[in-house]
Amino acid sequence: MRAVTRVTGRAYPYGAKNVDTDIIIPAHWLKTTSREGLGRGAFEAVRREPGNVFDAPEHAGSPILIAGDNFGCGSSREHAAWALADMGIEAVLAPSYSDIFSGNAVKNGIVPVVLPQDAINRLMEVARAGGEVTVDLETMTVTTDRQDRFTFDLDPFRRQCLMEGLDEIGITLARDTAISKYEGEAFAHRPWIAGESRNAGIAVESAGRT
Repeated sequence: MRAVTRVTGRAYPYGAKNVDTDIIIPAHWLKTTSREGLGRGAFEAVRREPGNVFDAPEHAGSPILIAGDNFGCGSSREHAAWALADMGIEAVLAPSYSDIFSGNAVKNGIVPVVLPQDAINRLMEVARAGGEVTVDLETMTVTTDRQDRFTFDLDPFRRQCLMEGLDEIGITLARDTAISKYEGEAFAHRPWIAGESRNAGIAVESAGRT
């Protein structure tokens, strides 16, 4: 995934509470294993409503979504994060999230910002008025072009993943040289820690030579 340090732009003033993953991406879109094109199905039911924020010209292409409490609840489907990313969402601002959705968001390069309801209400006002919002992971702030400034917290490991553009596996692979060096030195000084799996491998190699 790409690295994210700063997201700036207009925002969708959605604000709905208890938005589950079926609202974010309906079940009939889950037949695909590809992430591409899921943005077309994002908030499908909401988009059937006249005047919805997702189809409003003034919010088209916004990289930020402002939502209410418990965003991403319900099913654990990662397709919800895929759909948001495919529609161009890079950050979500809400008072709280489902834990699984929050984790899936980070794995897909989406910043899940937690802010108090008062801050969300103000950001909704700014977004409705066409103002710009900035999410900055370096300063851990959300600011607007109307001189608003809010601070937020994010798990340090998740912040690192987002800023380096790596998921958990990617961060582990980035340390492959150090890990291999440690394991090599550990085996050289304490060969017994390799256990039965190492001994079994040696036995198989020996049997193959006979």
